[in-house]
Amino acid sequence: MEALNGITDVFPKPPMKVLVCGASGFIGRSICRHLASSGHLVVRGVRRPSLPGDICIDYSADTDSHQWRGRLEGIGVVVNAVGIIAKERRARFDDIHHRAPAALFAACVEAGVRRVIQISALGAELGDTPYFKSKHAADRMLMSLPIEWQILRPSLVYGADGVSASMFRMLASLPVIPVPELGQAHFQPIHIDDLVVGVERAMCLAAPIRQQIDMVGGSPVSYPAMLDGYRRSMGFDRPLYLTIPAPVMACAAKLSALIPGAALTPDNWRMLQAGNAADKTAVTRLLGHPPKPIDQFIGPACAELLRLRALSAWRTPLLRFALALVWIVTACVSAFIYPPADSLALLARVGLSGWPAETALYGASVLDLVMGVACITYPRRALWAVQAALVLGYSTIISIAIPEFLSHPFGPMVKNLPILAILFILCAEPESWTT
Repeated sequence: MEALNGITDVFPKPPMKVLVCGASGFIGRSICRHLASSGHLVVRGVRRPSLPGDICIDYSADTDSHQWRGRLEGIGVVVNAVGIIAKERRARFDDIHHRAPAALFAACVEAGVRRVIQISALGAELGDTPYFKSKHAADRMLMSLPIEWQILRPSLVYGADGVSASMFRMLASLPVIPVPELGQAHFQPIHIDDLVVGVERAMCLAAPIRQQIDMVGGSPVSYPAMLDGYRRSMGFDRPLYLTIPAPVMACAAKLSALIPGAALTPDNWRMLQAGNAADKTAVTRLLGHPPKPIDQFIGPACAELLRLRALSAWRTPLLRFALALVWIVTACVSAFIYPPADSLALLARVGLSGWPAETALYGASVLDLVMGVACITYPRRALWAVQAALVLGYSTIISIAIPEFLSHPFGPMVKNLPILAILFILCAEPESWTT
């Protein structure tokens, strides 16, 4: 790797025509916005074109250089920001991280593209997971070509709209935070603002070519310290941390891997245990200033919004699943556990007997079960309104026909009030924040 000598602030006069592959992803979108605001002509490479000038690309299929040649006409710089963290049926690591980028890089040489910026991953050259191996294979291929290249290897990337950052903020907002047992592993997230500036400076023709630069943040932190930094920035008090033993995490990763697209897999668990930190000297030289430390990621202006997003990310699902459990357990108890004779005696108090009573008993059980399943599979305002109407209807009938339940020591009627409160909150909530 060439030495990182001084990089001047003299950029080629815009506009430079830049193809950003993966422009619909978090990192790609951020790169496009920054380059466009700096006056460059940005061409978005996306799977589903939606804007004028977009180029349709599909890394799961575009694995031959001839598929790329017509897309590179007039392009001066190519930025490859395509990546996945978990493989799927149509998105394999080798295709997405290696074969398609390799085809693109070869086509760049043939088309006369001046420079390629490859967004790789910190630790790719040492990692033994399919994610790291496929990233490093593309890096090696690019380094072998007669073209100017820059390989940027980011650590975890923080941004308000980043999926991983949203997950970490959500975890940081919990009153009791589960923390995996990671030993001495440290992490060094880089803010997206520093990463996109680094991309633009790597495009600079005055910058030394053929560099591999570890894109890391201001200082390494442990996993709990990272979450604590996000938590303090969002205005939360210190929480209770609950350590999850490594064997338990390993078992959870194996089970999670059975879910298509799940973020927690055995490979990702191994990567988490290894940590993700490096020396910041190279990125400091590239940027011209030290990268942001983690305590500067969330500014006061956005702290309240991100706090509300973090809370909503887990609070609304918690209410939904708690409500689902109430409906489903009630259905099972009514149909299979509570003595049918006692249930029919209660129904006789409201004027039902014989087959109408049995129909009402088991029909209500089925309805309760449907309501519970719908809480998970079909969360809508209309559903919450229907459930509120059912609870109010049940409560009214019981209050009139069996008034002693109003003063029952276990408070079966009073407990409907928090259920109605939950339904009211769910009706008022928009879709849960995920970013």
